[in-house]
Parts: sequence; structure tokens; C-alpha cells
Amino acid sequence: MPRSVFRAAAWLLVIAILAVTIVPIGMRPHSGLGPEPERVAAFLVLGLLFGLAHERNWMLALGLVVVAGLGIEALQMLSPSRHPTLEDAVIKALAGSVGVSAGCIIAKKGWLGR
Repeated sequence: MPRSVFRAAAWLLVIAILAVTIVPIGMRPHSGLGPEPERVAAFLVLGLLFGLAHERNWMLALGLVVVAGLGIEALQMLSPSRHPTLEDAVIKALAGSVGVSAGCIIAKKGWLGR
């Protein structure tokens, strides 16, 4: 699959995560898993997509995911019903980092085909 597909999917996911993160808490969709697993899953997938999209430049992928995690958490300060925390930002950055690592490994091993 072309990297451009992963790149587009990654940026669309950033927009989706941003949208559900900055809306008032009552409007946020819930999966039933709770906020921690949702947060980890979202950033794990985001990191995976950026890792697949930027396998040759993994530092860029890692930087994008970490900045997204910290930045999106900071944007919650704009919504009075949200409560950003450093712990949540770190969880997002770590989950995204694991995703980037997995994406780069998958891409380098050619497990998705060429």
C-alpha cells in the first residue's frame, strides 16, 4: 500500500482525535472501555499510521506523534468542561511512540507487501 494512503489516514485521524478531544465532555463519543484504553488505542493507531507513512524518517514520525499528544492535551484548556493533565499527555506520547515503532518495524519487514 502506498505511503500516501498511510499519511492521509494519519492526518485524518489527527483531525478526528482533535475533534473529540476539544469538544465539551458531554459531546465526546464513548466506546464503553473507559478513557484510558480509548486514549491508548487512539494514539497507538496514530503512531502506527505515522510509522508506516514515514518509515525512513522515523524521527519525524515520532516527533509528530509526541507533539500531537502534547498539543492536543494542551488544547483541552480551551474547553471549560475538559481537564488536561500531564499524565494524559505522557500516556498519549508513549502510546504513539510504541505505535511508531510498530509501524516502522512492519514497514521495514515488508509485512504489508510492497
